[in-house]
Parts: sequence; C-alpha cells; structure tokens
Amino acid sequence: MDSNGSDRALLRARAVAPLSPTAASGLKIVVVGGFGVGKTTLVGAVSEIRPLNTEETMTRAGEGVDDPSLVASKRSTTVAFDFGRITLDERNVLYLFGAPGQERFWFLWDRLFSGALGAVVLVDTRRLEESWYAIDRLEQHGTPFIVARNNFGPPGHGLAEVRAALDLPEHVPLVDCDARDRESGKQVLIGLVRHIQQLAERAYEETP
Repeated sequence: MDSNGSDRALLRARAVAPLSPTAASGLKIVVVGGFGVGKTTLVGAVSEIRPLNTEETMTRAGEGVDDPSLVASKRSTTVAFDFGRITLDERNVLYLFGAPGQERFWFLWDRLFSGALGAVVLVDTRRLEESWYAIDRLEQHGTPFIVARNNFGPPGHGLAEVRAALDLPEHVPLVDCDARDRESGKQVLIGLVRHIQQLAERAYEETP
C-alpha cells in the first residue's frame, strides 16, 4: 500500500475507534507551551482517534499580536484547545488536552488544568522565554509536569543549557522529542506518568 493509502487507512481507523464500554477511569493530561511550539502536532500524533482541534486560519488581525517569524509555514492557530484520546487498558483512558499558546488565550488554562493528572511543557529552544509562564502557572497549581524539547532541526542548545535557561529544578525531567512522531510523543507521556509515580511514592514515604 502506498503512503497516501496508509495515511487514509489510519485516518479512517482513528475516526471510528470507539471507546470501550468497560472504560471507567478517565485520566487527564494537558500539553502547554508557547505559540507554534507543536502542541497540536503532538496531540494529533499520539491520539488513537482523529483529534478534535479548534484551529482557525491566521489572518491580518493577528499581525502584531502573534509572532510567526520563526514558524513561517504556520497558517492556522489553536483558539480554544486540542483534544485526543489514548486507551491504556480495558478500564483506563487517557485524555489529552492541548492548550492554546498565545497570551490572549491564557485565561483558558485554569479550566484546562482543573483535574489534570499532570502536564507536558513543550518548548522550542529558539523561544525559551515563551515557556516561563507555563512553568510558573503549573508550579502555582501544584500540577506535576515534565519539559519536552521539540526538535525542529539540529538542536541549538544542549539539555543542560535549556535546564539552566528555564531555571528548572533537578527533579523535573527534561527530555527530547519530535512532536510529529507517534512513538516519540508516547515516550514523553510515559516519562510524565513515571514522574508522577515517583512524586507519589516520595510523598507516601514522607508521610508520618
């Protein structure tokens, strides 16, 4: 089967994948980060269903508000959230929410963080400063998170440099990923779940 045929078959399968009737627990993870960092791409890559997104075409109204200079090929932007799903087993389902990156949509983040098991902060090393707000908000909410460096090309900064630039605590995992690649995205989510487990075990051990 040619690649186009394979892509169409995958889209059809993801469009009709039903939720198991035995599913009883929904676990929520949020993907946050700056404008154009790859959040929609990551959710779409790992979701078992065709993802729901609220992408709208970028227009002249956004000029001077959004800075697409480093993502020149970007023609649309998320204005509410992205949504995807991964079935973990017969009873547990993971729901993924991608948060919009632009400052004017940050008021939506509190609702998206509500009930979240944890979060992935996706960063672009060309614009690390756009990640500071997301990290601050997650720390304020007490939401466990990891940071994933999305590789848009040859990395300009090593992970140690990224950690220093973000002033990231040593206990917060920092990993590499390719938001376009399904397996790479899955490894990021697995890393987040392991981090959450470690935090829970540490809290249990410290309980009097």
